[in-house]
Amino acid sequence: MRAGLWTAPWPGDGTIVAPVNSPVVPLPWPTPAPAHGAVVLREFLDADAEMGRELSTDPYVPLVSTLPPSATEEQAREWVDRNRERWETGKGFSFAVADAGNGTGLGQIGLWLDELHHGRASAGYFIAPSARGRGLAAQALIALTTFAWTIPGLHRMQLFIEPWNTASLRTAERAGYQQEGLLRGYMEIGGRRRDMLVFAALRS
Repeated sequence: MRAGLWTAPWPGDGTIVAPVNSPVVPLPWPTPAPAHGAVVLREFLDADAEMGRELSTDPYVPLVSTLPPSATEEQAREWVDRNRERWETGKGFSFAVADAGNGTGLGQIGLWLDELHHGRASAGYFIAPSARGRGLAAQALIALTTFAWTIPGLHRMQLFIEPWNTASLRTAERAGYQQEGLLRGYMEIGGRRRDMLVFAALRS
């Protein structure tokens, strides 16, 4: 099973529209870097292109991201650049999930703020195939959610997960998210409409 999926279409795809007067100045980058357990969430480095190439070998990842299948080195570098741009353009935070000990890139996690004006944000995550099965996605999601609550005006974090994706469902539960219901035909992925389970966490 996949370690996670993006919980909303990628920023810039035109599917989520913020008000015209939404701020475009990015929020401050977190210092120190969010961390939990064995992972730290850091900025993307050029070296993370190799992690992107590994992610692109998972047949599901290209369906829900801008990473092409079996990405070349150049395509993976472009993917790294796009992740950096998410924060620069004020869309949210795209972090590399890294080993807290040696800094090696293990995956990606994003905090998307398109609906911050409504007090909501969404998150999504990928862990590279070689790093799965160690609970790293849940640790990264805990780190991300803890950081999210430092953002003024944010009251609700949301995840949207396909029902078949048991690994991602377990990740959400381990990170303290609660399942709220099923959204039928909520999102088009791979050319067909998909049902999504919605999970949420609220600011305490």
